[in-house]
Amino acid sequence: MEKGIIGKKIGMTQIFDEKGNVIPVTVIETAGNVVAQVKTVETDGYNAIQLGYGEIKDKKINKPRKGHFAKSKLENRKHLREFRLDSVEGYKVGDEVKADIFAAGEKVDVQGISKGKGFQGVIKRHGQHRGPMGHGSMYHRRPGSMGATSTPGRVFKGKKLPGHMGSVTITIQNLDVVKVDMDKNVLLIKGSVPGPKGAILKVKSAVKATK
Repeated sequence: MEKGIIGKKIGMTQIFDEKGNVIPVTVIETAGNVVAQVKTVETDGYNAIQLGYGEIKDKKINKPRKGHFAKSKLENRKHLREFRLDSVEGYKVGDEVKADIFAAGEKVDVQGISKGKGFQGVIKRHGQHRGPMGHGSMYHRRPGSMGATSTPGRVFKGKKLPGHMGSVTITIQNLDVVKVDMDKNVLLIKGSVPGPKGAILKVKSAVKATK
C-alpha cells in the first residue's frame, strides 16, 4: 500500500543492531502532519492526499493559501506536499498522519532539495580531471576542449562547464527504515538523504522496492 509523510531532517547519527553492527541513520522528525485535502478520481482525475506541515504565523501566509486552509477549517501550515496513492480510503481532512504509517524494515524513497554549492568549476561540479600542475603548464582546473575548430564551429548543447551547483530536487530510492520512534515521532532512515539540517523532505513508499 502506498503512503507518504512530510518530515524535517534533524541530522545524522548511528545506532547498533542486535549483532552490534553500526548503522548510520538520518533522523527525520514527522510530528504535525495533517491532511489538508483529499483528491479523488471523481473530483480531480486521480487519487491523492495533500499534507500540511509546520507552523506559520497568519501574517506570513498569502491569501490563496489562507483561503485553502479556511475552506478545510484547519490551522495554517507552512509546507504543503501532495502524495499520489492507489486509494484514499480512510483519509479525511483534518486527520493527523504519524510516523507509525511506516514500520522498521520497509523501503522508502526520500525526496528533498540538495545543498546549494553556489558557482563551481568543472572538477567539483562534474568530477572532471585536472590538467598538469607543473610550472609553465598554463592549464590546471579549466574546462576541456570547446570542440572542433571549424565544423560545426560552435559548442554543443550539454557541454559540461562551470556553473551553479546544487539546490535541485533529488530523490534517493530504496532506503531502509531502521526504526520508528513514536515517543519522539521520528523516523530513522539508513544512510544519508538530500539537503542540510532542517530541510523539508517527502518520505514515501518505494516505487522500485527490492528485497
